[in-house]
Amino acid sequence: MDCQDLVELVTAYLEDGLDPTARDRFETHLGICPGCANYLEQMEQTVHTLGELPAEKLDPALRDRLLAAFREWR
Repeated sequence: MDCQDLVELVTAYLEDGLDPTARDRFETHLGICPGCANYLEQMEQTVHTLGELPAEKLDPALRDRLLAAFREWR
């Protein structure tokens, strides 16, 4: 697995959605790539922080822009 593959699979990994073979490859790459290990840590922190944000505090226009950005990202 290379870094690009890991980035594309990080959401599935965090949601425990990888099959055992893909998970092993993912974790093997983490063990040899400090940059990807750091990226995963940042994503985990982001998920944790955003999970604490009450939905009613998010401006609807900002929510729509964020969702559109994520849909178009690739």
